[in-house]
Amino acid sequence: MAAVAVATRGTAPPSLSRRLHEWGLALAVVGAAIGFFVGYALGSLAIGDGDNSLGSNAGILLGYSLSAVGFLAGMGFFNYPIARLLGRPVPTADDEAYLHGEGGGLARYFRLTTDHKVIGMQYVVAILAFLFVGGLGAMFIRTELLTPTPTTATAESYLTLVGLHSTLMIFMASAAIIGPFGNYFVPIMIGARNMAFPRLEALTFWLLPPAGLILLSTVFLGGFTTGWTGYAPLADQNVLGMDSYLIAFSLIGLSIMLSGLNMIVTVITLRAPGMRFTRLPIFVWGVFLTSFLGLLAAPALLGAIAMETFDRTYLATLFVPAGGGSPYLWENLFWFFGHPEVYIFILPAFGLIMEMLPVFTRRPLWGYRVAIGGLVGVTVLSFMVWQHHLFVSGLAPALRPFYMFSTEAISVPTGLIYLVALGSLWRARTRFSTPMLFIGAFLFNFLIGGFTGVFLSDVPSDFTLHGGYFVQAHFHYTIMGAEVFALMAGLVYYLPKMTGRTMDTRLTRFQFWAVFLSFNGTFLSLLSVGILGMPRRVISYAQYLQPLNVSATVFAYLLGGSMLLFLGILIWNVVIRPVPAKENPWESLGVEWHLPTPTPVYNFDTVPTKWSLPYEYDTGRVAADVGHPAPALGGATP
Repeated sequence: MAAVAVATRGTAPPSLSRRLHEWGLALAVVGAAIGFFVGYALGSLAIGDGDNSLGSNAGILLGYSLSAVGFLAGMGFFNYPIARLLGRPVPTADDEAYLHGEGGGLARYFRLTTDHKVIGMQYVVAILAFLFVGGLGAMFIRTELLTPTPTTATAESYLTLVGLHSTLMIFMASAAIIGPFGNYFVPIMIGARNMAFPRLEALTFWLLPPAGLILLSTVFLGGFTTGWTGYAPLADQNVLGMDSYLIAFSLIGLSIMLSGLNMIVTVITLRAPGMRFTRLPIFVWGVFLTSFLGLLAAPALLGAIAMETFDRTYLATLFVPAGGGSPYLWENLFWFFGHPEVYIFILPAFGLIMEMLPVFTRRPLWGYRVAIGGLVGVTVLSFMVWQHHLFVSGLAPALRPFYMFSTEAISVPTGLIYLVALGSLWRARTRFSTPMLFIGAFLFNFLIGGFTGVFLSDVPSDFTLHGGYFVQAHFHYTIMGAEVFALMAGLVYYLPKMTGRTMDTRLTRFQFWAVFLSFNGTFLSLLSVGILGMPRRVISYAQYLQPLNVSATVFAYLLGGSMLLFLGILIWNVVIRPVPAKENPWESLGVEWHLPTPTPVYNFDTVPTKWSLPYEYDTGRVAADVGHPAPALGGATP
């Protein structure tokens, strides 16, 4: 049958499914609009006449839910299952080739495509766009905090702004590394021609745009005042804007869970012959183990959101003490997801920087198996620490010693990973190219984030610091200071392979120092105001804290400008004035660098069977026998 399909390619007219796919994003927008209005009408009629609060609430929830379904239907995600249910023929070989993007062109980036490399690039654009919007929110927050009293916002609108900024950033951070680099490079690194479930991979991306837009729509519905944690019973008391939070977060949770499932199945089942687990690149290990976190933790979030939806729509009072519920239940369910979520951010970032370190140190990764052990240890222990977020809530004081110990214990495997990175640098003849500068900043920032986290794992000090700017600065050091710096390192490093373009060396070096210094100026100031007792999410503060807040705001403006500079360099060097890149500008031994640029649609004509670790710079052996000679180990690097 396969031979017949291949033989008929190019001879059959385009099917209805293919013609629908060609409209892609346009049909998705129409489907989303129809879905919202139908859902709002049905929801309002189901609960009330549309005028009471319950009817409006149900209408918004069902409207957003059906708008997401309509968006996905317009993108074409239901074409295949509906055709099969109706007994129509399977897609032709031409249809499958079109779906995979064999024809090339920019249009494939705006429709459903099953090529993992195209999906990786779609993630790059979406994440940068939403990080830009979230960064604007941060600038508004810092502007408001220039003075100790409100100037441009009310207390309620300020809380909405803080919640919107933090939730949007959490959304994007969950996919910042796995989205672009995991989807693009994991199949190549394991010798696969695609992901295990290509349509599912595309779905995990196309859940992000409606989630982000639904979240942003909260500003038209009164916002939400719970912050990114959505604490009940405050969530039960919020206006309609809270529904945007619930639906958007559920879409992100679904994306995280499905992405984890797809990555796990891909790595387990599609490794090429000879690619044993002991030969997996360390970045693949980081993505693989992170996928278990997403697969196991996200269902707890989805369950909590479903329960809160029943609270808001049907007055179930699952989280309302007056009705027999408990807000502790929300805290436990949310943080059972929320703390593994932190490692969903950081484990793939660690994998990425350890993947790049040998390239710039020109020596094997020091302690490869130790690094794997550290990654496994963090993965397991991350499910045993969530209640340190509840130390100050008064829940089960007898449990505090265990969760204090487990939270401190997770620093042991984390420290092992960190020592592997330092060991790879020890006495190495390091080449300080731009990605290596970002790697150094990652290690510096994460060290501060780790040290400050120790104070939050101990009950006595956490009682003093919890809920203040010390926690906020610690979190930003761990996530922005580590993950976002890893994202910038990865973009500079992998851009030549992903686009055939390179970023200007002198400008990126200048941008690195600007972003590194301004980031530390911002959050060292905020660590200080936190130690002095300034709480988070407040629009007014004590007069004596103004100088430090002004310092944080000035540095934040510089930080925002340096991030805009990075985005500008990226757009200028890739889109406006493209700068062609060398085939392998970093002289890497990784298999991904020894395929042609652009990478062939199906990666390999013949899947390699001879594999070695991609860090054998002492021998010069390429990770896989792909028919290309190993690069010379000397020479200048751009």
